[in-house]
Amino acid sequence: MSETSLAITKFSDLANPTRFLALAARILPWMAAFTALCFIVGLYLSFTTEGDYQQGETVRIMYIHVPAAWLSMMGYTIMSLSAIGTLVWRHPLADVSAKAAAPLGAAFTLIALVTGSLWGKPMWGTWWVWDARLTSVFILFLMYLGLIALNRAIDEPSKAARVSAVLILVGFVNIPIIKFSVDWWNTLHQSASVIRLDGPAIDPEFLRPLLVMAVAFTALFFTLHIMAMRNEIWRRRVAAQRRMAARLASREA
Repeated sequence: MSETSLAITKFSDLANPTRFLALAARILPWMAAFTALCFIVGLYLSFTTEGDYQQGETVRIMYIHVPAAWLSMMGYTIMSLSAIGTLVWRHPLADVSAKAAAPLGAAFTLIALVTGSLWGKPMWGTWWVWDARLTSVFILFLMYLGLIALNRAIDEPSKAARVSAVLILVGFVNIPIIKFSVDWWNTLHQSASVIRLDGPAIDPEFLRPLLVMAVAFTALFFTLHIMAMRNEIWRRRVAAQRRMAARLASREA
């Protein structure tokens, strides 16, 4: 068997919920430890760096706001990839992944909105402005809430998975709007300053803690995502057993 075929076989093995649960049990302790270590280092760097000469101590909000904003978009991207897995490949865990990512994405989007307001008040003189990026991020938050509500409103899991997957893919158009809104329209937000073709525009003193905190928040996201997927698999197994018990009870009656 070739290496490519072997890799595909190993990946397909994860479609088995039992094997996924076994893998999650092995890697979650290591992921949690790595996340904690990154936060310890990131928080130390965040509080020991000097304040910005213009923004003062409020610049430290960046170390939470920027990673949360990145993860708000990454969470929806993961949901979109999972939606493709549901509609195209019928992957058993694709819908589980999308459903587990929605509350996490909503939480990080809310953190981005709140910290952005806290940062915007001293910098812009207002808590909120309806510019392109803020409005599109707020729409993303509402999309997360809508998808969570939809999953809870439809009792049949397969039907909920298909409907949610279609809506997720339709809503993905908002992600490039959020990303490029500062380039397409005149907004209060500055253009990209970390991921740039000519290198980051942030001073290394601020870039180091920002990157470490970004890694920490990303590790936290994936740790919580795997935990949420594990809980969703267990929940579905319990629900299936209850339905089976109810059918048996109705037959005996």
